[in-house]
Amino acid sequence: MLSLQKNSKHKMKGLVVKHTGIQYTAQLYESGKRVNCTLRGKLRLKDGKTTNPVAVGDIVDIELDGNENLGVVVNVHPRKNYIIRKPSNLSKQAHIVAANIDTAFLVVTVTMPETKLEFIDRFLLTAEAYHVHTVIIINKTDLYKTESLKRKIDEFKDIYSKAGYEILEISATEMINIDKLKDRMKNKVSVFLGNSGVGKSTLINSLDCSQNARTGKISDAHKSGMHTTTFYEMFNLDFGGYIIDTPGLKGFGLIDEFENGDLYHFFPEIFKFSKNCRYNPCSHTCEPHCGVKLAVESGDIAASRYNNYLKILNDDDSKYRY
Repeated sequence: MLSLQKNSKHKMKGLVVKHTGIQYTAQLYESGKRVNCTLRGKLRLKDGKTTNPVAVGDIVDIELDGNENLGVVVNVHPRKNYIIRKPSNLSKQAHIVAANIDTAFLVVTVTMPETKLEFIDRFLLTAEAYHVHTVIIINKTDLYKTESLKRKIDEFKDIYSKAGYEILEISATEMINIDKLKDRMKNKVSVFLGNSGVGKSTLINSLDCSQNARTGKISDAHKSGMHTTTFYEMFNLDFGGYIIDTPGLKGFGLIDEFENGDLYHFFPEIFKFSKNCRYNPCSHTCEPHCGVKLAVESGDIAASRYNNYLKILNDDDSKYRY
């Protein structure tokens, strides 16, 4: 961390490292001490569009009590980026998952549980829109022994490598490619996201066993993950850097700010081939001589990515339902 100075006797800068409902924990830049914080009332009411005006990863100004054991967050510094989603309960408010991120690691599995491609594409769309670099982790590779599962992984890698995303095949339990993952995280702020049960907490423990992140078992009844992380928390890593663990996500609702005419900008491979369209603007749906549709036909753009683009483009309600 950069060394930051006190602004006044009881006002200091800090990094938000934990969020549990209305309670926050911030790590002070000057001393490294962690203090529990609440939000100044004016700050809570400032932005009614989000459920949390402060997120893990935010740099904030804090007014401390005399013993510097409790604080009040009075100001949030401008963010370089953030991840935001709509909850699945049809709330009109969005939720900021994490802020000021160097790399988002989207953890997926092809079975037990299977991560749906629509979930992945919705997350990637949001990450592109908010300038968050993303790496996809295929976790639990030690379980994928059958030929059908190996083919499924190959098909998955083909889809997202064509879209321009780096893909790491990881086994947290057998420590496969963990050193490669550490290299990409060293001295950076990383966030792990994914469905419940994909092994995020186990993966964090494999990176730095001192963290003791809570892990859980897969529900045999539903073949989906039991929620084991119920809050957002940032950990210091012993090899340098920080990691933000997040609760497992069932879905990823898109916010209202996406304009349909701009949607293709956030699918990198669709944007790339849109330059071959004869007409501008082109929605890449029904226009003749569309470079995107030609790329889908030739296999340069995966059909699943294009179909999810169409689904989001044509169904406003899908922003909230998935």
